[in-house]
Amino acid sequence: MSDRYQPLTEHFGAAMKRDEALARYTVARLGGPADALVVANSTTDLADAVTLAARHEIPWIVLGSGANVLVADTGYRGLVIINHTKAFRFEENGRVVAESGANLSTLARRCMNQGLAGLEWAVNVPGTVGGAVINNAGAHGGDMAGSVRWVEILSLEDRPHVELWGVGQMRYEYRSSALKGQRGHHVVLAATLILEPGHDSGALNARADNFVAHRKRTQPPGASLGSIFKNPPGDYAGRLIEAAGLKGTASGGVLISPVHANFIVNTGEGTAADYRALIALAQRTVQDKLGVALQLEIELIGAWGDE
Repeated sequence: MSDRYQPLTEHFGAAMKRDEALARYTVARLGGPADALVVANSTTDLADAVTLAARHEIPWIVLGSGANVLVADTGYRGLVIINHTKAFRFEENGRVVAESGANLSTLARRCMNQGLAGLEWAVNVPGTVGGAVINNAGAHGGDMAGSVRWVEILSLEDRPHVELWGVGQMRYEYRSSALKGQRGHHVVLAATLILEPGHDSGALNARADNFVAHRKRTQPPGASLGSIFKNPPGDYAGRLIEAAGLKGTASGGVLISPVHANFIVNTGEGTAADYRALIALAQRTVQDKLGVALQLEIELIGAWGDE
């Protein structure tokens, strides 16, 4: 490996790992090695890692829980920063400030236990606050756009500096925001949410438990990335894939779930290439048979032969 990573090694010491397999850091348990990897346990570590990589022209990405990314079998040629900044605090009038690496479902439960309403939908949504803010994560009729008030961002435009974006600047749309697709330009450090105080915690938890039960009934267990495709306007990606005759289709050790066709599950022996092959098959078949272009909700990381 090149000495290009020496500045990171000098800064992070033994915490900087080389040729680290990424499969253990992704929900689907897939992905080859990263040239370099560091775990950021504080927003300072997160900002330092990003700033050093940018300064020395090292390609870099930030991963949270790895719930909505598919990493190529060849891995990633650069620095992977695992975001473990998990702190959050409750302020007055329903204001909650959470670091970007905080687990979204854990935060949702803690908010409910405080009598704060507005995040019940998130109790069974995998991922971190940062990923949810960027992708406008949502379920059961709720989404991040309904709660986000401010987003603290490390911007690499011109020079590294911190900016505070209001919800209007985020330009939220369905599963999208102004930060979507902006890897290399901005990093979410923390977010301020406004929730509704004064609710009964038992009632909030009961509502959330119903969402969890619904998920167990309708979505497959096991190593999947969650919803693979965005729902087209007025329709559902899972319905379209099933209508195209692909429900239960396998490629290697990966299959389109027979429970919900918008989920692809790694049965234990799959590869990222198997996963990608099923994604391409679903897009091609739904387009050919039904005339609908399915758009990815997940993100592809690393080098893929079709890009």
